[in-house]
Amino acid sequence: MAEWMVQRSILVKFLSLYFGVLASGGVLAQTGCGNLNEGYGPFDYRTQKNELKIVEGAHFLPFVENLSRGNTSTTPGGDIDYTLRASPNHHRALMAMMNLARKEKTEKPRGSRYSIACWLDRAERYAPDDAMVKTLYGVHLLQKRQNQDGAKKLEEALVLAGDNANIQYNLGLAYFDLKDYDKSLASAHRAYQLGFPLPGLRNKLEQAGKWREPTPTGTPTAEAGTEPAVMDSEAERPVR
Repeated sequence: MAEWMVQRSILVKFLSLYFGVLASGGVLAQTGCGNLNEGYGPFDYRTQKNELKIVEGAHFLPFVENLSRGNTSTTPGGDIDYTLRASPNHHRALMAMMNLARKEKTEKPRGSRYSIACWLDRAERYAPDDAMVKTLYGVHLLQKRQNQDGAKKLEEALVLAGDNANIQYNLGLAYFDLKDYDKSLASAHRAYQLGFPLPGLRNKLEQAGKWREPTPTGTPTAEAGTEPAVMDSEAERPVR
């Protein structure tokens, strides 16, 4: 009897995991992060802009993205929540929710049914090939001082995106905190060659005695990217 109960328990756990995978679109979710079919959508932010117009027009208005109340007395968290359920990899809405969490000093902003970690988990499950999602995930992990995991996410983003100033800069910060100064310097050189505007990484390397001017290699050909323009994992202010 006891052996049968153990076998039954194992079977129940297996079925729970199996159906959890199916419900999440083929990838196991973090506990409590929900499945990806929770109403309208889901739509891919990169390719289904037309389908998202109705969502953005009703829920992701400029005052919501800017975390102001507009003409209402409610928190913007609810509207950002709806936007992310309709489009799990909505880059600007993910950034807005991350900014709101920092503003409210919490992992789960008011009006949001999930934590920031869950929103990023959902985005990555929905669009595992989205470089911006992995970049935002990496930035979040660096801001939580999870430098090893943050660096891994940013390395994955760099593979997907190709040369990118935002990713290189934040990778440089991650490598610096991991005391891998050679990699940090290489990422810093590339980020600044690509036009990244913030001097924080260079300042860190200079203060540690690790900064060296780059050897001239010609004009870089990669683009720094246009959306979002700057992300700094060290920034305390909202990231834009």
